[in-house]
Amino acid sequence: MAAHRALAQAVDDDRRAWHLAAFTPHPDEEVAGQLVELAVRARLRGGQTAVSAAYARAAQLSADPARAIHRWTAAAEAAAEAGLWRRTADLVDKAVRLTETTTTPVPGSVAAQLAAVRAKLAVEADRPLDAVRLLHQGAQATTDIPAKLSLLGLAGYYTWASATHPDQQALARRTEELTPAGEGLPAVVRSINTAFRLILEGQPVDTHAHLTPAPADHVPPELRFLIAFQSLHRADRTGMLSDAAELAGSCRAQGRLGRMPQALTLLAIAQLLDGRHPAARATAAEGIALAADLGQPFWRGYLAGVHAWLSALAGDDHQVAALADQAVHAADHRNWMPGACWAQCARVMLDLGHGRHDAVLARLDEAMAGPTRHAFIWRYLWPDHIEAAIRVGDRRRAGERLAAYAQWAEATGRATPLAALHRVRALLAPNTTAPALFERALTLHADEPQPFDQARTRLLYGEWLRRHKSRAEARTHLHAAMEAFDRLAATPWAARAAAELRAAGYALPDRARPADPLAVLTPQELQVVRLAVTGASNREIGAHLFLSPRTVASHLYKAFPKLGVTSRAELARLLDRLESQRASGGPGTPKTELRHSPKQIPQGLLTGARTPGQLGVQKQ
Repeated sequence: MAAHRALAQAVDDDRRAWHLAAFTPHPDEEVAGQLVELAVRARLRGGQTAVSAAYARAAQLSADPARAIHRWTAAAEAAAEAGLWRRTADLVDKAVRLTETTTTPVPGSVAAQLAAVRAKLAVEADRPLDAVRLLHQGAQATTDIPAKLSLLGLAGYYTWASATHPDQQALARRTEELTPAGEGLPAVVRSINTAFRLILEGQPVDTHAHLTPAPADHVPPELRFLIAFQSLHRADRTGMLSDAAELAGSCRAQGRLGRMPQALTLLAIAQLLDGRHPAARATAAEGIALAADLGQPFWRGYLAGVHAWLSALAGDDHQVAALADQAVHAADHRNWMPGACWAQCARVMLDLGHGRHDAVLARLDEAMAGPTRHAFIWRYLWPDHIEAAIRVGDRRRAGERLAAYAQWAEATGRATPLAALHRVRALLAPNTTAPALFERALTLHADEPQPFDQARTRLLYGEWLRRHKSRAEARTHLHAAMEAFDRLAATPWAARAAAELRAAGYALPDRARPADPLAVLTPQELQVVRLAVTGASNREIGAHLFLSPRTVASHLYKAFPKLGVTSRAELARLLDRLESQRASGGPGTPKTELRHSPKQIPQGLLTGARTPGQLGVQKQ
């Protein structure tokens, strides 16, 4: 103790507060206040574990029960941000016990903060509707509008994402009732919660009713995820991708490990919907590994479902089965819906890619009557439903689904769903009008490029042209489709385009080697390679991906011979060449997927982060 006293007199930085605390055996508000100031500085550096430790020691030194409760709660909140769930539970228990034994009034803002952390624990324990009830309590306790909106936005999402339960619709209505009215952010959150309630009740949702925040609005982190997620309803791929990338980057920079699987789920979905399949696979793989390390089975199952969809596009039956089973197991045993929904979507896409159209229709019928029917992602598969119905000769069914899809696609006003709408209309149209519909679809794709959807339109148009004896024009579209599918590693789709090309009289060379050299890399190797060409060291790459420098070196050691390079300089030249090919319209990986900008590697992580194990991440 004497040593701590001497050291406290000798230093004047953050260490002074810790040394003072070490020789202070009794409550002391001055020392506690210094620890709180230390916690604030640590948060700015992204050190959530240090934030939690400082607030916890400050709580121990607090004589005022209300301040102690606030500090225990802040310590628990930071532990949750770091993904330290057992520590979070211990700290919450201290705050709750003190709340129950003191006669000192607890400020509403602190009660709301404590309810929010308890809700996080309920979510991690797979009790989403218990979390919703806690969030309602917190929202009613505080008068702070941004805090209230954060709590109620999460309540709406967790109600929607829960497995089917008799209380679901009532909780959705209660969430909507508690959401404040008003302009700006309140109107945005209210529109989101109204949409969740309507979806759960099986009612139509007006796409135009979905609002977005004004640039001047301060959006809390919880709502940033929710608002980006709602871009699905508006088919706003660009907005979703931008918001998801920003959210994932800020979570990395601020050391919010506990939020990273959530942010990576959103980013993987955005990349998938934008046709950035290699990037989406890498993001999903990173998220699954991190969620497993952090003990977050909900996000692990969710990401497994997303990864299964990507594997389905690649035609990997074995991996689809494994990932889909993992996602469904997580959903069935953990009271959550999204992972199971994405697993069902993956199986639909696998059947579609292999031409099993009867199986596609059977799976979609089952899904529309099952517990995942209120998932909005099904709307993105309606064109597939229409195509499969046409393939089996059920034009009546195709027409019924077309009417529903047209209503949504036209309401969004977005080029991608409108292009898909024109594509499936062409399949139902007479021979005199079908070409114009296909051409209109391709024009819309050019306005808002999405490589997978555009390739599918070219494939169907090429098939139509070949059947109608326009073989030369058919070959143009089919060859473009095949190359695009190759770049995306969409193997069954590329094989289908190649078969159509041969039927159109085109002699194909050997197709054993993929068009995209990067397709031979694993998702983790791809991530490491993309960061290596920015000039980042192995240690910096490891900090960004939560890997050890030795693991990074191992990935590069395996990747170099696969790519036919021997150094980082050769690797950079290879990626430059692929970028040039992409820019000139030749084969290659989309330019936006080849490199990370150095700005995407947060400096706070480069200098201060460690791997999840070194941060004390606990597996549950």
